[in-house]
Parts: sequence; C-alpha cells; structure tokens
Amino acid sequence: INSHIPEAHCPVSSSVRCPPPGLRPAGRGVSLYIPQAAINATVEEDILLSVDYSCHGVPTIEWRYTSSWGAQKLVEWRPGTQANISRSHRDRLCTFDNGSIQLFSVGVRDSGYYVIRVTERLGGSQLGTIVLHVSEILYEDLHFVAVFLALLAAAAALLVSLLWLCNQCAYKFQRKRRHKLQESAAEEVELQDVEC
Repeated sequence: INSHIPEAHCPVSSSVRCPPPGLRPAGRGVSLYIPQAAINATVEEDILLSVDYSCHGVPTIEWRYTSSWGAQKLVEWRPGTQANISRSHRDRLCTFDNGSIQLFSVGVRDSGYYVIRVTERLGGSQLGTIVLHVSEILYEDLHFVAVFLALLAAAAALLVSLLWLCNQCAYKFQRKRRHKLQESAAEEVELQDVEC
C-alpha cells in the first residue's frame, strides 16, 4: 500500500494533513480521505484542496471542476510524473503526490465543485468532492457606508446649527418682548402718576 508524503510539483511548499493510519484500509481498492469538504475563501487567496489516498500501485489522479460557469478537466497525472494541467489553469495550479492541488489567486469564478477521481491500475477508483466558495472583499460597500455616515454627520451638524440659530433668535425675540413689556409697564406707571 502506498502512503504518500506530499511532494509538490510547483515552487510553493505547503503542509498537507494525511489520514490517520487507522483510516487507511489494508485490503484491496482505493481509499480517499478529504479533511475539509467545504472551503470558504476571498478573492486573490491561494487555496489548497487537500486530499490523501491509499491504494495498490501508482494511481492516476484526475481533478474536474463544475460550476454555473461550466465544467472542465483541470489536471490529470500519476504521482512522480509531470502533470497534464489544462491551459486555463497552467499558471494557477500545482499538484502534490498525495493527490492534493493548490490554486493560486482564486477569483469568484473559481467557486464550484472540485471532483477528484483516484484510479488504480486494476480499475478500482474512488471519487471525492470539495466545494469551494470564493467571495469578494466588499470595499465598495464599505465605501458606500463611509460616505453615508459622513453625509449623516454633516446633516446632523447642520440640524444642530439650525437649532442653535433658532434658539438664539427666540432668545432675542423674548428679550425684546420683555424689554417692550417693561417699557409699557413703566409708561403706564408714569401715566398713572400723571393722572393722580
């Protein structure tokens, strides 16, 4: 039974978790271990689609991609040999001998289902799927929120200024009115004094 230590066929090294020895079958056939079946990522991130397998002999490993944008074969190889990577992913994908692949600088269009098939020489095969969801960093939304908050602050400052101005006007009006009332009261007192 082959138990594989990840050996990258690209310039980037990465750690890959292998299945515990108890999960590897001692009998015939292919077993496939996927430690993380769903991955969330953001745009421009490098993503490792981590798997490990065990089988008799050297298998053929194939990764396919399916999404709302379409379906395509990404890569096919036998560990220890050169990988046949699709043109669309030639500069964005590297393979590991344990069956894992790494995608560089993912975009929203990379969201979808990644299906691996490990096939041994005797014809036995195993399929596994990893779901990748790539989301954008929403700087535009943050910009909108910042502009909206700035406008709210400006409107609040304008309202506070208008309230202060109205308060000052009301205070002056009341002062003038009091002053007129006091003058008219003083005139009445003078008129009463004159009449007497």
